[in-house]
Amino acid sequence: MSVEALLGTDPGWIILVKGLLIFVICVVATLLSIWGERRLVARMQQRLGPNRVGKFGLLQSLADGVKLALKEDLIPKTADRIVFVIAPIISVTACFMSFAVIPLSGQVNLFGHKTLLQLTDLPVGVLYVLAIASVGVYGIVLAGWSSGSTYPLLGGLRSSAQVISYEVAMGLSLVAVFIYSGSMSTSAIIAAQHDWWFCITLFPSFVIYAISMVGETNRAPFDLAEAEGELVGGFHTEYSSLKFALFFLAEYVNIVGVSSLATTLFLGGYHALPGLTFTENWLGGWFTVVWFLAKVVMFFIIFVWLRGTLPRMRYDQFMKFGWKVLIPFSLVWIMIVSTLRVMSQRHTPRAAVFGVTLGIILLLLAANSLMESNKKRRAKSDEIGEVSTPSFPVPELPTKRTEQING
Repeated sequence: MSVEALLGTDPGWIILVKGLLIFVICVVATLLSIWGERRLVARMQQRLGPNRVGKFGLLQSLADGVKLALKEDLIPKTADRIVFVIAPIISVTACFMSFAVIPLSGQVNLFGHKTLLQLTDLPVGVLYVLAIASVGVYGIVLAGWSSGSTYPLLGGLRSSAQVISYEVAMGLSLVAVFIYSGSMSTSAIIAAQHDWWFCITLFPSFVIYAISMVGETNRAPFDLAEAEGELVGGFHTEYSSLKFALFFLAEYVNIVGVSSLATTLFLGGYHALPGLTFTENWLGGWFTVVWFLAKVVMFFIIFVWLRGTLPRMRYDQFMKFGWKVLIPFSLVWIMIVSTLRVMSQRHTPRAAVFGVTLGIILLLLAANSLMESNKKRRAKSDEIGEVSTPSFPVPELPTKRTEQING
């Protein structure tokens, strides 16, 4: 039975049950993610991490949530009270809404009804996820603006620039997926990966998306919107109690969301590893949820690994990497994929396809070598003092002005 038929026949109470189940999975995943991150980072730093509250410290995240709820809720006098309250609600709501089109399982039996663990399937499902992610940024921007403080405002401005930059790169990385799958529906993209996962056939797109999703979630080394060493705490400096907890929840649900989207688009979704497809029928189809969550956990471990090993980037390096590296490379890759896709659909001989691919690779290598030679020449000229005059006005140094006056 097709996905449209399965989702179209769900009664209202089944849709409510699935929505509640997905919400519970996201909340529990957040609690376990916080605990898992603290344990993993502790192991990297030769510490123990949470080990007091519950077995292995598993209830530490729940205890922290209760502690935050019992703290005093403060709102600065200079803050815009309405926007200050609405901002965290926008962030956390947008994160949960993105799960509406992500299929978490194959066909399962839920209270006697055959269905999918997916609320709906839109023809433009991936664009819906990207749009919701963009709306979630308004929560961060409004939180920084409404606080009436300098550091949160700077954090909000950084976040808006960051999302504009890396949202473009993320969107361009998905174009190749749309070209090869022929659809923007999440279920259709999963079905298009029955032979090869797109993380293999479209590996450059996978790498670009993986980098962009770290920037999209404000995670280290791209956590410039909340850089403690520069902005005290960034956009949520003035927040406390449950409002701060909502931002915390939104961050981790967003991590699970982008990891789920990466699993759907590049790792075959809920399907098992090659050679283990027979496990998809275990537990009446519910074992596909285990495969899906295992892939999401793999991405989460990469998030923690990056946080525990890489230092925070400078803001100019961060923006330069997005605009001058990721976006140009994405555009070049889209041209290559489009050319090869058209040639394959027109049954072009393999020798011609191989020749075009080899020519493109040689052209890129030549361009790269030319850029490297230009960098070396500039570095050499800088060493011998042949520094070019800057194109922007530079004020005179005080020493030069003093010499002119004394002379």
